[in-house]
Amino acid sequence: MSELKITGAGGDIFVLYNLPWQKPLEDWPEDPHLTDMRGISRHIVRLVRTGSADEDIFAVKETVSEFANREYTALRELAHRGAPTVEPAAVVEGRLDVRGNELPPTLVTRYLPYSLPYRVILSRSVTAHEVNQMASALALLLVRLHLLGFWWGDCSLSNTLFRRDATEYVAYLVDAETGEFHDRLTDGQREHDLEIVHFNVAAELEDIISSGVELPGVDPIRSSEAVIRRYRRLWAMLKEPQILDPSDRHAVERAMRNLQDLGFAVEEVEISVDGEKGILKFSPKLVAAGYHTNRLKELLGIDAEEFQAKRLLASFDRYRGRQKPPRSELEAARVWLTDVYQHVLSFIPETLRGRVEPAQMFHEILEHRWYLGEKNGVDLGLENAAQDYIETILPGRTDSGSSALESIELAESTNIPS
Repeated sequence: MSELKITGAGGDIFVLYNLPWQKPLEDWPEDPHLTDMRGISRHIVRLVRTGSADEDIFAVKETVSEFANREYTALRELAHRGAPTVEPAAVVEGRLDVRGNELPPTLVTRYLPYSLPYRVILSRSVTAHEVNQMASALALLLVRLHLLGFWWGDCSLSNTLFRRDATEYVAYLVDAETGEFHDRLTDGQREHDLEIVHFNVAAELEDIISSGVELPGVDPIRSSEAVIRRYRRLWAMLKEPQILDPSDRHAVERAMRNLQDLGFAVEEVEISVDGEKGILKFSPKLVAAGYHTNRLKELLGIDAEEFQAKRLLASFDRYRGRQKPPRSELEAARVWLTDVYQHVLSFIPETLRGRVEPAQMFHEILEHRWYLGEKNGVDLGLENAAQDYIETILPGRTDSGSSALESIELAESTNIPS
């Protein structure tokens, strides 16, 4: 007789213990709203709400013991190294049904708030430009994984979740079952991953178009090739020497800033000068992702994606530049956080909270302010822009996994704790 064994994060064990492990996963009830957020998988997967917040939603996947433990370990290591990935919660083994028959082990991960699978995004009205943005996000994710020495082995749109990041998307790895770590990836291993993603993206887009979804201007082959091109450009900027003009005293500074604009902090570089050829070689030796994200967190304590952070920092810098008399950066940051950022977000009524990530919403309010200014020929101010955004745009947004009270009632009626 096997015993139920749950291996995972201590804080989650009690909540997970109370889930109906004696039932096959396909028989678990699921909030219909969450079903729409789940996407597709070759495994049986359920999104389970254990409370009223997005932080209380878990993804449960049936698999085999070896794969569950391997993927759990890989996801933990990826998270430890700062990779964009879902957070592993537990591996559950030793499941038995009410008749004593064995049930498959499961891997449990935390739901990634404000994220959407590609099929949900593409089933809405999207442009070819947005598809290209998703391709760029997937390419950047693959670059970041390869920099960490992680070979994915099944890079695809299906194994990725997307979140809004200002005017862009950011991609998160959601399935690491085939992945493996190496001290350093060879060119052959990287090319293998590129071959896989090239095939997968084209096939996935072909499939969604054949299902009846209209994607005007989108060619599956060209979109998959866009992932490869973007990857190669990023990899070259981060790993290959750049030839600069030695007579340009700002050349190195500009090269550093270009990498920062991509979201990478340059921790170590190598510079060499060839006097005979009159060239300067700039080689990034050690880079780390999250340049703007880390600066925003350190300065203002706000968690945000990279381009969101870049936009918020620009807003703060403009605010500080207008202060008379000038304030120190730390003092200006304290005032901006309270009097601008938190003040604007406080306008959101309780009934609309949780639909859009706070940093994303602030960015969109800034965009809306610009739009209203162009429309009316005068700047209406941040507060008026926020109020108009809340009235006209926010009610139609559904980025979050949060849903109405019936979701909690459904959980209560099926012995899933809320």
